Amino acid sequence: MILKAVWYFANSPEISVLATQTIENAIANSDAVILSAISIVEIIYLIDKGKFSQQTLNRSMQYLKLPNSSFLTQNLTEDIAQTLAQIPRSIVPDMPDRITAATALHLKLPLITKDSRIRALQNIKTIW
Repeated sequence: MILKAVWYFANSPEISVLATQTIENAIANSDAVILSAISIVEIIYLIDKGKFSQQTLNRSMQYLKLPNSSFLTQNLTEDIAQTLAQIPRSIVPDMPDRITAATALHLKLPLITKDSRIRALQNIKTIW
């Protein structure tokens, strides 16, 4: 699964029970929880805007650096960039969100996201 990470790493009460359970089940089963690299950039951006604390970034980095962590980073590749054409800008206008959605679509994995615009896409399975 792909994780649009900020709510989980912010330990936010806004994250849904289903999203939290899905992530925790994946961790318990040693399944990969993939973070698009753009999600890390997005966390930094939201910290700069004062929407989240530095702890959100620290927590995400801790999870990514744990030995045998289920959390893995997926870099932006040429194939993922080309998949952006399948994520309509008219539905998902923000580039970081489009990249995250394109990553999920390219890898054929469900995406955990609160974003209603991404959840409106018909070509990606989302969890929230």
